[in-house]
Amino acid sequence: MKPTNQSNSDDRAVSPVIGVILMVAITVILAAVIGTFVLGLGDQLGDTAPQATFTIDDNSSQTINITKTGGQSLEAGDLVLSVDGERVNTSFPGDTWETGERKEIGNGDSGLSDWDSGEATVRIIHDPSGNAIFERTWDFS
Repeated sequence: MKPTNQSNSDDRAVSPVIGVILMVAITVILAAVIGTFVLGLGDQLGDTAPQATFTIDDNSSQTINITKTGGQSLEAGDLVLSVDGERVNTSFPGDTWETGERKEIGNGDSGLSDWDSGEATVRIIHDPSGNAIFERTWDFS
């Protein structure tokens, strides 16, 4: 007696067509995951706003006094003051702004006509990222 072959070429567990379909599916899924990672990573490479806290001190219609109360040191040249959506031209004086330091911006420095018309929204904007890192409504009357 001749030994018979247990497996026959027609009785394979996975056919070549199924194998090709599985390889294409794996390639498409892998390409989607890599593409999502690469495109998502590009959004994170931009400048992010620093973390800091501030308080507004006693102001008059002529000055805004802001004290940095916490967070990382900030480059004063990267920050812009905005009052009711109007940017103050002079930005903040000095090189860096450390915790506990107080900055004063005068109304005459801003190019704005007046701050004495009641409440206004005061923002500190991190210019490289374009994000507001502080926002508060203040009554200038």
